[in-house]
Amino acid sequence: MALGLVFLLASGDSGSVFGMEDEAFARTLYLGILAAVISVGVLGSGIRFGQAARTMAIWAAIILVLMAGYQYRYELQDIASRVTAGLVPGSPLSITDEDGRAAVMLDRMASGHFEVRAEVNGTPVTVMVDTGATGTVLTAADARRAGYDPDTLSFDVPIMTANGQARAARIVAEELRVGEIVRTRLPLLVVQEGQLDRSLLGMNFIGTLSGFDMRGERLILRD
Repeated sequence: MALGLVFLLASGDSGSVFGMEDEAFARTLYLGILAAVISVGVLGSGIRFGQAARTMAIWAAIILVLMAGYQYRYELQDIASRVTAGLVPGSPLSITDEDGRAAVMLDRMASGHFEVRAEVNGTPVTVMVDTGATGTVLTAADARRAGYDPDTLSFDVPIMTANGQARAARIVAEELRVGEIVRTRLPLLVVQEGQLDRSLLGMNFIGTLSGFDMRGERLILRD
């Protein structure tokens, strides 16, 4: 280390030592000292060289795995999302499109509809994507799970459902999340008990997107 410092000082303003830039030489010197300290520690501990080499190889492998996991963390998140989407029907697969914007990919269900596990105020709610619905509509049961009491709501909004005429109440969701797409303070409707089979994701949410398109059996929502 002392010799290395002497060489660095002696180089003056030349900017190089033995043909190496000062910064590169200093980095090499640092790594050499670190290797020397580790070697002396291993040799002085009395541990056999083979055992020490195996231990160092294990630690090196662990470090490499952690570094690779960090570098490829976004790709690993995509893989985890794809696995979850395959295991749990309706799970949204969040991706990043070619423009760098968040997008959510949905697979068509066996029923022929596109359903997704959304979150209303942090509560999971399965909704069916319905471009024919003007607003997003919750069943009374889903609204209750999301923190709204249907018994205290005023059902004064006439709406038309697949089951015919129904009445709904207006509420506001503090947050509606579909994958990585989030909307806040979004107006919703809640229908009376038994008037709707499932909650609907309507155009008041879909209309806020930059676009959506269907590719075969998949629907892609783009933020």
